[in-house]
Amino acid sequence: MPMTLEGSCRCGAVAFTVQSHTPVPYQRCYCSICRKTAGGGGYAINLGALADTLTVSGWDWVEVYRAKIHRSGACEVSTGERHYCKGCATALWLYDPSWPELLHPFASAIDTDLPEAPERVHLMLAGKPAWVPLPEGPGEVHFDEYPELSLDDWHRTHGLWVA
Repeated sequence: MPMTLEGSCRCGAVAFTVQSHTPVPYQRCYCSICRKTAGGGGYAINLGALADTLTVSGWDWVEVYRAKIHRSGACEVSTGERHYCKGCATALWLYDPSWPELLHPFASAIDTDLPEAPERVHLMLAGKPAWVPLPEGPGEVHFDEYPELSLDDWHRTHGLWVA
């Protein structure tokens, strides 16, 4: 059975639950979107969850932000919908209709105790500001863009996928 994740915003207006096969907070995303909308240490940590299991109290307090992405001189609006509390600006979860079965809660919004990751994957390093130290050494894996393994594959490879 997937792990139940319970989350909430800082002001208490929004609370949610969602089921996850991939609850280990191992990825640290340094892209400017994640970092500036949800990052704490210069990065944000997203988890994986099953979109059809999401239950929310306080939907009236939830707003959606869709980032503008600048690529090769053009600007496009991201399909990713970053949900946040309009009362306190807590980043709650990301949903992208391109992958309707998935939801990506921000680990920072989760109140459930999460498993400790055996390694940390640092991604989108081009967006990392100079003031943020990049941990080196065993258990610290770096990617200029996206990692080789998906959230699902990483959890399975490490024996951490929750059935």
